[in-house]
Amino acid sequence: MVLKELDVTKIAPRDRHPLIFRTFDELEKGAAFVISNDHDPKPLYYSFLHEREGLFGWEYLEQGPEIWKVKISKN
Repeated sequence: MVLKELDVTKIAPRDRHPLIFRTFDELEKGAAFVISNDHDPKPLYYSFLHEREGLFGWEYLEQGPEIWKVKISKN
């Protein structure tokens, strides 16, 4: 299965989280997508904990030093 990948390094910082949350909200239960970022998206993880607690999965696929990839799934 090929997952949709969002390369957020090419998106204005103010637009990143809204796009990621919109992409997540459009997922079917059990589906996932991958984000690519130029830094550890830990602040995004905490936003998900606050705004979508219990509804998501978070799996690092790559952890720097130049690119971080995270698979975000919908529970």
